Amino acid sequence: MITFELVTLNGTKFGEEVYEVILPTLNGAIGVLPGHMPLVSVITRGVISVRRTPTAPDDEVEHYATAGGVLEVRDNVMRVLVDEADHADEISEAEAEKAFERAKQMRSEAKDQVSLEKAQAMIDRHATRLQVAGLRRKKRR
Repeated sequence: MITFELVTLNGTKFGEEVYEVILPTLNGAIGVLPGHMPLVSVITRGVISVRRTPTAPDDEVEHYATAGGVLEVRDNVMRVLVDEADHADEISEAEAEKAFERAKQMRSEAKDQVSLEKAQAMIDRHATRLQVAGLRRKKRR
């Protein structure tokens, strides 16, 4: 097992022993299992998936939406530092959909580059949250 710590600006979001963590990096998704070599990497916007045991089926995998951060793996301890991480159960799909539509509207009404970039960042954030909400919906079927 590997000790996985997911730390946000608001404190520790997750801190337990798990079997596998899959994260988005600049070079694509990576999986971290017990015995992983030491690593420091950048995490990109996307989904962090946590499998608690080797025999846990896919519908028991937990998902978090993140805007990116940094990860460190050393001696079967993995620390992930991010600004925010939203667990699938914390995301209202309806609210995320509304926020996504508002962000698209903001982008279409942007008058300058700063407004355009802010709107695009919001679109990306809510698209990730919708992706995680969709994974939760699949899990419940």
